[in-house]
Amino acid sequence: MAEQYLATFVNDIPDDPRIRFIGELTARLPAGARVLELGCGAGIPGTALLARHHDVLGIDISATQLSLAARHVPNARFRKADMTSLAFPDSSFDAITAFYCFNHIPRAEQPQLLADIARWLRPGGYFLASFGNGASDDTVETWLSVPMFFASHAPAVNRANLSAAGFTLLIDEVV
Repeated sequence: MAEQYLATFVNDIPDDPRIRFIGELTARLPAGARVLELGCGAGIPGTALLARHHDVLGIDISATQLSLAARHVPNARFRKADMTSLAFPDSSFDAITAFYCFNHIPRAEQPQLLADIARWLRPGGYFLASFGNGASDDTVETWLSVPMFFASHAPAVNRANLSAAGFTLLIDEVV
């Protein structure tokens, strides 16, 4: 599935919004900033773009995805882990990114993960993430021939959860 995902959803996305958002994030960070990428997948394009300028730790639950990421982005570090079970000291990172991964976390667990992310960021740090654009129940569906967990809050709930975790929205955009 990892290779199929890479071929279908990474290599063939014209005008991938991650490229623009990561560029904007990089412009706000000093060179060598510590960046945590949650749900890094195969490392393309997110980890590769971030690792050009920053010290990146990529997290993914899939060993296969991480193997691809290590091959694609040898100058980043990677760890296999469930992002809801991570533990880092407070203020460990200058930025944290989470593209296309919150929709794989049960809705009831998302607020706690946001609180953890806020704690892991240094004061003035940045959180760049994507969320679903509509509410959906926690469910398992077949995706790319594999059973996959999906869940999403409505945008207003995501905004409320971010605010409750202490975040101030700088950019709130539907793409």
